[in-house]
Amino acid sequence: MHNTHPLYVRPVTDAERHALEDRLRSPDAFVLRRAQIVLASAAGERVGQIAPRVGFSGQAVRDVIHAFNRRGLDILTPGSHHPDVVVSAFDTPRAQALRALLHQSPRTFGKETSLWTLELAAEVAYEQGLTATRVSDETIRATLARMGVSWRRAKEWMTSPDPEYARKKARRDRLIRLAQAHPDWLLGFADEVWWSRLARPALRAWQDDDHPLRLVEQTLARDDAPKALACYGLLARSWDVDQRRSEELWLRFVDGRPVSAVTIDFLSWCAAHALRQGKRAVLLVWDNASWHDSQIVRSWVRTHNRQVKLAGQGVRLIVCYLPIKSPWLNPIEPKWLHGKRKVMEPDRLLATAELADRVCAVYGCPHEPHLIQPKKQPKTSKKAA
Repeated sequence: MHNTHPLYVRPVTDAERHALEDRLRSPDAFVLRRAQIVLASAAGERVGQIAPRVGFSGQAVRDVIHAFNRRGLDILTPGSHHPDVVVSAFDTPRAQALRALLHQSPRTFGKETSLWTLELAAEVAYEQGLTATRVSDETIRATLARMGVSWRRAKEWMTSPDPEYARKKARRDRLIRLAQAHPDWLLGFADEVWWSRLARPALRAWQDDDHPLRLVEQTLARDDAPKALACYGLLARSWDVDQRRSEELWLRFVDGRPVSAVTIDFLSWCAAHALRQGKRAVLLVWDNASWHDSQIVRSWVRTHNRQVKLAGQGVRLIVCYLPIKSPWLNPIEPKWLHGKRKVMEPDRLLATAELADRVCAVYGCPHEPHLIQPKKQPKTSKKAA
């Protein structure tokens, strides 16, 4: 028959209780959780009550209680578990088999989940004959740690659906090599971004329970527009004769939104800016946004390059379109995210001018006059014509 009596720690001495209470302020989660388990058990709480509060499995809580009953306060020292138990449970071949086990889905073994836990790994390892008995969660964790396997956040992985991904990426890489070989050429990664006055980026910050960082939701009055500022950006990179790279970000805000006409104004400004730096060509890398790929923009680029060739002076624009949905190929993308975290004000609504000034300060560039979206010409009826 199974023992149905609830499991508790042995009687705790006053000295042990004081030491455990001191550990409740420890910054080490290992020490903190173990102290919480022992004190809760000493107060009469059962394993099933303690486990969800400390984020442990029931077996892990029982392991801590058993360890305290045997070794006392020594369990508060990280790494105090007995390694010989781990080695005897998993020798090298079986440890490697355990790691290979985690590369498969638990559903392969008839489990109703796609994610491994320590408890589930211990269960399947026993069912597959890797261990002679059902080992503890801590044994599984320590065995995996020996092989460099740890609990980490899963990475979100994007793929491009573009059937010509390899060709377009190869063209981008070729332009990068050309820019590195020509000191008078400039490599430019272009993109547009909206700087919102209301949205708050996800972020982490140093804080404590007494002074938490609160991102206060903001609202706009009807006459307080706009909600966000559109902005064109060019991450300009160039290499000197010694292959030392220099980098700066060129920004132009837009009164309105990105359209083909504004894109042309931005490209014209970039060409003039590059010319002042002594460049002869800008290798432009950007995505397939409609205001990049429009016939108007393409025609303007061809006309501009033809005029530069005829005049024998000026800056040519060599355009490279990235594969569809491939933001990882444009290094300006992560710079937007970092910038949004830096300009954010947690509990106050920023004025439009203040937001623009903060953005320019973050990237170390001057606040240039805003580009202006042309107004649509009113359609005239045939009768009026």
